[in-house]
Amino acid sequence: MSQLREHQAIERVVERLAELLDLDRTQANVRQAHGDKPDALVDLGGARFVIEWKSSGAAASVARAIEQLGSYAGGSGGRAIPLVAVPFMGAAGSVRCEAAGVNWLDLSGNARIVAPGLRVVVEGKPNLFKRRGRPSSAFAPKSSRIARWLLMHPQQLATQREIAQATGVDEGFTSRIVAKLERDALVTRDTSGAVKVRDAAILLDAWKEEYDFSKHRIFKGHMPARSGEELLNSLATRLSEASIPYAATGLSAAWALTHYAGFRIVTVYIDARAGDHALRQLGVREGEQGANVWLVVPNDAGVFDGAEDHAAARCVHPVQAYLDLSAHPERAQEAAAELRSRLLKW
Repeated sequence: MSQLREHQAIERVVERLAELLDLDRTQANVRQAHGDKPDALVDLGGARFVIEWKSSGAAASVARAIEQLGSYAGGSGGRAIPLVAVPFMGAAGSVRCEAAGVNWLDLSGNARIVAPGLRVVVEGKPNLFKRRGRPSSAFAPKSSRIARWLLMHPQQLATQREIAQATGVDEGFTSRIVAKLERDALVTRDTSGAVKVRDAAILLDAWKEEYDFSKHRIFKGHMPARSGEELLNSLATRLSEASIPYAATGLSAAWALTHYAGFRIVTVYIDARAGDHALRQLGVREGEQGANVWLVVPNDAGVFDGAEDHAAARCVHPVQAYLDLSAHPERAQEAAAELRSRLLKW
């Protein structure tokens, strides 16, 4: 955001803050700053707010704002109220703010400001700043191979050539995606130019915000089984006998990886060459009603990267399973939390 537009944004933030506190905007004393100082100090209603503005409410951007506000805290004697301001706050950004004890508001009408003698919570307002067209993303199907590899090797420094070779994409493409991840402060470089994850948890949250399981081709059907575990074993056996490459994901993979939470639906990625005939080939009765089998043809073969054999079946890497759980029913949220706390605890 240009300096002029940032000034305009801060003005709108102050107006929004006054509105939330039911105060007159003219009562606000605003000091804007640059460089190593917060974007604005606002005295309003007997309170001082330290405001950090970001042009995006995505997880990585919000994490940077929280970090910057933390560095300002010492200069305010602990009396000021830290406040992240964005056009629209994403779900992951909101969670990060709450965990860090940092307040936030967005220009779409949402806010969470909790301080001594003050509690303002507004949720559910739609994003008023959606961009037209398809924005460039480091988490598009093919692009996400790089994020996946980085999350699988969070402590490893690697050159772009090494990343390209490991992920099966060309060096030019890798360079563009790494550059975007670097602009978003999701990776860092050392003096030689080698790349490393800046914060694996933030990178995973940033990817989760953009991930859409429905973009894969999903075939649903039913197989008789007395339990989810029996169904997973039976389906894995049939896939192997049919020589169809596969990897379980979602609830069944989370169970295989952690043995946490029972499940009814078994979801497996299958090789694209299996195509539309896989259900019939495996003896699965096609149909969404009562479906307990989801066969998924991925929009990129990268979902198989890091897959490993477990006692029950071959499963995707925990990173992929975690992402896919966001689209699953039953106890998927609990399973995702368990998976992350046990296997994705960086």
